[in-house]
Amino acid sequence: MTLLAVDRNLSSRINLMRILLICGIVFVHVPFDPQTSPFLGRFGLFDWLRVFLGDSLFRIGVPCLSAVSGYLLFRRGLANFKFAPVVRSKLKTVLLPFLLWNLGLLMAVLLIQKVGVGIGYFPDLWNSKAVEMANYSVALFGFPINLPLYFLRDLLVCILLSPVLAALVARVPWVTCCGLFFLAILPDVTIGVVLKKSILFSFTFGIALAVHGINTKALDRYAPLGVIATLLAAVVLASALYATGPDFPFWLELARNTLSIVGALGFWLLSALLIRTMIGQKLAGTGSLSFWVFCGHYPLLVVAWMVWNRAAGDAAYPFFYVLAILVTFTILIASNAIIGRSLPTAYQILTGSRGRSQRVVAASRPVDDADATALGGAAFSQDRR
Repeated sequence: MTLLAVDRNLSSRINLMRILLICGIVFVHVPFDPQTSPFLGRFGLFDWLRVFLGDSLFRIGVPCLSAVSGYLLFRRGLANFKFAPVVRSKLKTVLLPFLLWNLGLLMAVLLIQKVGVGIGYFPDLWNSKAVEMANYSVALFGFPINLPLYFLRDLLVCILLSPVLAALVARVPWVTCCGLFFLAILPDVTIGVVLKKSILFSFTFGIALAVHGINTKALDRYAPLGVIATLLAAVVLASALYATGPDFPFWLELARNTLSIVGALGFWLLSALLIRTMIGQKLAGTGSLSFWVFCGHYPLLVVAWMVWNRAAGDAAYPFFYVLAILVTFTILIASNAIIGRSLPTAYQILTGSRGRSQRVVAASRPVDDADATALGGAAFSQDRR
């Protein structure tokens, strides 16, 4: 099977896309209540912008990161894929951080709800059934209490299924990818094994790119066109969602699901343009900050909403929206730097051994063995994606 060379430019583009998408995911999770729903249109253009960012453009994030994960996992080719070592590695780099961040939040919520705080913002844990607690704790059948971490849960499931998925795309790639694609975009269809169907398709599609040695830079010449087309599609989708939400018709759900997957190409092409800039290279060098932001942003946003509701209720929601995002990023960036320096061992554990910063080199040259290991298998793994 094809052995893919991962050059520095490709590595930097993956890092850049990862930090952009994970920062975008923060916008998806800014909380609101029925009185401040963007679909009420109380704040006009601001509400449309919330829909554009949270329900249209940055819904692309999770499928895109999933595709990168599948691609990196099989970048050495099917014949060189070693399942047992990969699983052992992912127990440390995916499962352990998931458990620490999720169970840490679970214990914190149990404590504050014991004194009557946080009910209505987080699930009522003290009155939850056993199966509900299993979901909140380890995402057994449903979403974890630290909601965005469902991605790590589904990613680990996909890794466990990866030998089967790789065998299928090696033999019948079109049938496998098309079947999973249509399954992923169909509304109200569940498959049980993963919480988000788009993750299974995108992960499998990434495997297909690697196994068949597809040139991931082949469309770079069309980058400006692809980026513009993705943005226009997101604008049209957001306008339709804003006009019809919060209960979307079948065709609109279908369109949203489709863009969340297909739009990954637009972000990949965007990385081809941005990596040539100084700011793009600096963002690509932020290393494990992206994983820190991903795991830590949701609790901070919910706590900010709790404080705002107590202080101001639903008043001046646009100020809360902007302030919550600024405060969340400020805390996460500062804590990432402080804990990374003062508690390096704990930081390594919390980030799944992603704490080693990566020097960004845009020039295309082969990655050495250490860097190849650092790129291993997930969309957060560019420091060891």
